[in-house]
Amino acid sequence: MLRGSVGLAAATALSKPYIANAAATTATVWVNQGFVKAEDEAFKQLAADYMKTSGNTLDYSIMPFQAQNQKTVSALTSGDVPDLVFMDAPQSIIPQNAWDDRLVDVSDIVKPYEAQLSKTARECSTFYNKTAKAHSYYLAPIKQACIPFHIWGSLVEKAGLNLSDAPKTWDAFWDFFKPAQKELRGKGMRKIYALGLQITTVGPNDGNGLFQAFVIANGGNMVTPDGRLHTDDPKVREAAIKSVAYLTDAYKQGYVPPEALSWSDADDNNAFHERVFVVDFDGTISTELAMIKDTQAYMHEVVTMGLPNGNDGQPMAAQVGAGGGFIPKGAKNVEVAKDLMKYWMQPKVMNDNLKVGLGRWVPSIPQVVKDDPWWLDPADPHRAPYVREAVLGPTTSNYEGFNPAWGQLAAEQVWGQAHADVIKNGMTPEQAIDKAFKRAEQIFSQVTF
Repeated sequence: MLRGSVGLAAATALSKPYIANAAATTATVWVNQGFVKAEDEAFKQLAADYMKTSGNTLDYSIMPFQAQNQKTVSALTSGDVPDLVFMDAPQSIIPQNAWDDRLVDVSDIVKPYEAQLSKTARECSTFYNKTAKAHSYYLAPIKQACIPFHIWGSLVEKAGLNLSDAPKTWDAFWDFFKPAQKELRGKGMRKIYALGLQITTVGPNDGNGLFQAFVIANGGNMVTPDGRLHTDDPKVREAAIKSVAYLTDAYKQGYVPPEALSWSDADDNNAFHERVFVVDFDGTISTELAMIKDTQAYMHEVVTMGLPNGNDGQPMAAQVGAGGGFIPKGAKNVEVAKDLMKYWMQPKVMNDNLKVGLGRWVPSIPQVVKDDPWWLDPADPHRAPYVREAVLGPTTSNYEGFNPAWGQLAAEQVWGQAHADVIKNGMTPEQAIDKAFKRAEQIFSQVTF
């Protein structure tokens, strides 16, 4: 855990445009550690700039994502909370806690920027509160991310394949890489696998995102903006069964590393760096940015690609989620926490912060990307395809904003357990999905609005 606390003399009223005439005070902030060092430096720079501007002090802790998840859940349960939690991927925490009235409404932060935010940022920041009996903003969205493909282009070539020949539909695209495994093992890479499929029961996020993408590719939409779960739709059930069948068949056929069943969100990144497999499907471009000092690999060997079409041949929407700041009820310095997020939501501040973080996350305001050529600069081989998928191509929202029950499903790793039921417990994909759907229906039945 990295900690920082800087006290600065109170600034003049003119240099404090956010909390006018307020006495300088301290806020406790928990921030998740970036997957690349530049993200942590970006936050430290932003914190220093904010403290200089406001005269307030931020007592911040930067901690690994999994540790922050656990600590945040514990704090929200006990009531001993920080003033602000800034989290890249809060989808397994915010929905349930907004539902249970444990978070502060941050509409006053978000509303001034509402018209500028992407539709996905708005939908992934709005949650239902059963006490208030209304949807409202409980996340101040700064960043967004989609899930691109990460490919060892050099290994594809070594296997005698040409990436430009990869099919344009979902399952066929994955199948394209399978022959590379035999070819590469025949050339001395005896422990390499074709596919880095996160069929994990651990999570918290990668396995859920992978399964959702497969279901979308198979023509299923599990939750609609009205909050309804569509497990009663035969088309959705068929899409889910096809998804589990493909993922578990790939594992049982030996195309996926055996340890994938217990991967955390960082494990597939590490395995990719070690050339354990050829292709990965993982959120953000953290995989590539962690290799940025390896110029040969970053510039010439690894390829970032957006989505192929769905299995029906139609363009496939990328699921996009939002990250940002939320304030637990019981926070001692709500005013300063809100003030920090008001500062951070400014388009220029948002843009500068995410650029210092090397563009691992895209701004929640699309116009920022359109106005700043840095985001689509072809000199970087990874950022532009990622940004095109996340901002300029067809997108759809993660489901947690539609119904808080989805957050509980994600936290329980219901879909990862379905894969494990097929692989370890001898179930058919149909049986595994029926079991998973039953649990999903139980969770959703507890949420009515």
